[in-house]
Amino acid sequence: MAETYERFRPGYPVELFELVRGYAGGPIRSALEFGAGTGKATRLFARDGIAVTASEPDGQMLAELRKHLPASVTTVEATFEELPLDASYDVVYSAAALHWTKPEGRWERMAALLRPGGVFASFASPVQLADPELKAAARAARAPYLENDGVPWPDERLPADRPMDWPGTELLESEWFTDVRQEVVEQRLTMSAQDYIGHLSTVSAYVMLQPADREQVFRLVLDVLPETVEVNAEVTTHLARRA
Repeated sequence: MAETYERFRPGYPVELFELVRGYAGGPIRSALEFGAGTGKATRLFARDGIAVTASEPDGQMLAELRKHLPASVTTVEATFEELPLDASYDVVYSAAALHWTKPEGRWERMAALLRPGGVFASFASPVQLADPELKAAARAARAPYLENDGVPWPDERLPADRPMDWPGTELLESEWFTDVRQEVVEQRLTMSAQDYIGHLSTVSAYVMLQPADREQVFRLVLDVLPETVEVNAEVTTHLARRA
């Protein structure tokens, strides 16, 4: 799974790092990532002398991460809830992993990992077919097996009178954080249909299907796609500052 994740999950644009750095408003000397996977987002922060600690509960994912990142990145095999609270960081961030953390005490623990005024950042970059007709055809193809293939947060925008998407909605209500913002970093990619299916094989909703159903879904979706597809991989980013 780790090698598949590394091969098919897209990386993150440098504009995302610049967004976080601009929001921080000062030097970032230390950063903690949880749910680092194979280090797709870690690569953004392992620069400019930032001391990065990348945590991930899956040992195989961490082993893959170490292949692609310098030894200066500290790695820890642990869930978010298992991380020790004996250090504080300028930035704590997560790329498509926050939904795996336990809601109870989530923001108090997050705040404990940050220095006063430190920054929390959460990124979500669901890869979606850019062509509306292809997107509808793929949705119809998977429908007998899977109603929704998004991660477990709403994949449709909230009504205009609501302030922002999750997790911004929780951050706005948290006593531990202030200056909550939602930003979008645009990203469009072109890939082969086979690589798009490879990407789907790393998405939680498909991973949790029975193997025979999963393979059938992939065949059905592949049948409605041309050889290459354009995908929207925009990065929805939530930023907040420890109060």
